[in-house]
Amino acid sequence: MHWSVPLDHPALAGHFPGTPILPGVVLLDTVLHAIAAATGIAPDVCEISSVKFLSPASPGDELVIRHILSAGGTIHFDIVAGTRKIASGSIVPGSPV
Repeated sequence: MHWSVPLDHPALAGHFPGTPILPGVVLLDTVLHAIAAATGIAPDVCEISSVKFLSPASPGDELVIRHILSAGGTIHFDIVAGTRKIASGSIVPGSPV
C-alpha cells in the first residue's frame, strides 16, 4: 500500500513544533488498516508483538507499507519512504472476543 503523509495531518500540529513528525501510533494505525484491507483480518483482533521505529515520517513523505504472512500466522511489516526504512515489526492476529 502507498500512502502520502498529508501536509496538514492533525497529528502533526503538536508533535514536535518546528520539526513535525508523524506519531508512531498513527503509523501503526495505518499499518493495521492496510493489513485489514489486504487480508480481511479485523484490526481490533490484532496484537502488535514487536515494532521498531527507525526513522521519522515527515509531512509529505510517500510511505510504502509492505507485509507478509508467515506460515505460523504472524504478519511481518515494513514501512519505507524511498530508501529509508521508517519502521518494521510484527502483528499476531487473534480471535474476536
